[in-house]
Amino acid sequence: MTDADIWTGFDAAAARDADARIVDQFAADPDRLARMSVEAAGLYLDLSKQSWTRDAFDACLDLARAAGVEAGRARLFGGEAVNNTEGRAVLHPALRAGNDADFHALGEAVSGEVQEVRQAMATFAEAVRAGRETGATGRAFQTLVHIGIGGSDLGPRVVWDALKPLNPALDLRFVANIDPRDMAEALTDLDPETTLVVVVSKTFTTQETLANAEVAKAWLAAGLPETGRDKHFIGVTAAPDRAAAFGCGRTFGFRDWVGGRYSLWSAVSLSCVIALGPDVFDGLLAGARAMDDHFVEAPLEQNAPVLMALAQIWNVDGLNRPARTVAPYAHGLRRLAAFLQQLEMESNGKRVHRDGRPVTRQTCPVVFGEPGTNGQHAFFQQIHQGPQVVPAEFVIVAETLDGAAGAPLWSNALAQGQALMLGKTTDQARAELEAAGTAAEDIDQLAAHKTFPGNRPSTTIVMEHLTPQTLGALLALYEHKTFVEGVIWDINSFDQWGVELGKVLAKAILADVSAGAPSSGLDPSTANLLTRLMG
Repeated sequence: MTDADIWTGFDAAAARDADARIVDQFAADPDRLARMSVEAAGLYLDLSKQSWTRDAFDACLDLARAAGVEAGRARLFGGEAVNNTEGRAVLHPALRAGNDADFHALGEAVSGEVQEVRQAMATFAEAVRAGRETGATGRAFQTLVHIGIGGSDLGPRVVWDALKPLNPALDLRFVANIDPRDMAEALTDLDPETTLVVVVSKTFTTQETLANAEVAKAWLAAGLPETGRDKHFIGVTAAPDRAAAFGCGRTFGFRDWVGGRYSLWSAVSLSCVIALGPDVFDGLLAGARAMDDHFVEAPLEQNAPVLMALAQIWNVDGLNRPARTVAPYAHGLRRLAAFLQQLEMESNGKRVHRDGRPVTRQTCPVVFGEPGTNGQHAFFQQIHQGPQVVPAEFVIVAETLDGAAGAPLWSNALAQGQALMLGKTTDQARAELEAAGTAAEDIDQLAAHKTFPGNRPSTTIVMEHLTPQTLGALLALYEHKTFVEGVIWDINSFDQWGVELGKVLAKAILADVSAGAPSSGLDPSTANLLTRLMG
């Protein structure tokens, strides 16, 4: 079957149903809500406000089957080299599997090693939390500084923001940006004697991370005796020898089959294990494991990651909507959109198929967002009345703070989804103005401005509470959604060659800075900018 054959039914449905109104589909298909909603791992997903008709929904499912989603899923969980450009398995599900698991990466048993690292993390975390693991002067650690970037930062940062208590026993600060201000803010008011620095880098060659780690190492050296100073410096890496040479007194490892943006389930989240406690981290893993089980076992038509992926593909490739907004109605999920930007855009922002042929369709859309209700007062104007249709995703936590009323928050999410779907006709706008006593000439002038086209799609995800389990399930849901999209688009979701070119050129420009002048190979614009910045 050719690529074109796989997409034939999908394309026909898109051509036929592109102008169908979402609100009309509930009457045309009385079972729509039941068919297009699913409960999984403590989450409830409602995709009934998406733009598909029943026939289009079925065409999307046919596409998933024809593209081999089920076979791709088996290869992922079977530890095959689904990252074909680097010859690697991709086994983040192994990181959150139970103690009786038996995962293999390219035939090599890995579950025993995962359990050993997990136990070592828990033992170390408990020792730090209890004050048994101390610094160079014998004082207990009070603050952790987590240094990483990309997947070594965003995942743990999302976890900490979502799950930290209001008055944490240990302070956890994150540093990612190479801008010296970021590190300066993190170290302000800290005591080196009670600070533990955790440096996270898969290769221990990441430029930004090592530059920040050097600053932290110098700060520790200025405030601590040499003996025992390395107890304040922990490495998390797949290259333990490099971490030890850098000065880390202890390292926690993970393997090259753990992709950076899929790595929060590993030692990459050591800082969170320490600051939140091993039990909390175990709950996070359990929630993700429950979503893994659902993804593997549920039929495609009731499979949460599959349906999420198909909704996006329907919007992007069927209806030419190249952006999506994510609005979590929970302050604890305020970094979710940033996490998803890397997860989805770095994974699926690709221009060639797995075999190197150029893609002929759109792949990953632009992903952006802010917490509700903040986003309502920023970019929601555009998604309601702008000429582009931007699908929305609402993530609702019914109760975000014990004892506090949640309705003022989540009622806004429900209203936004309803408003995007229903809109407001010009006749309705005129009637409202007339009822308000507006003068006829003003009605003529204002009615168009108060008209909303509607028919704008959204998905809503609901959880009762933001717990370690529901957070784990939510993040795993998006991981598997991203994977399914990659299978259907026939792209490699697990490499990121596009990140490398800028890094290489940045090193060359830094060499020019050291030399004091632009090299002859620079283009006129870059050379001019470099000259201005060097003064």
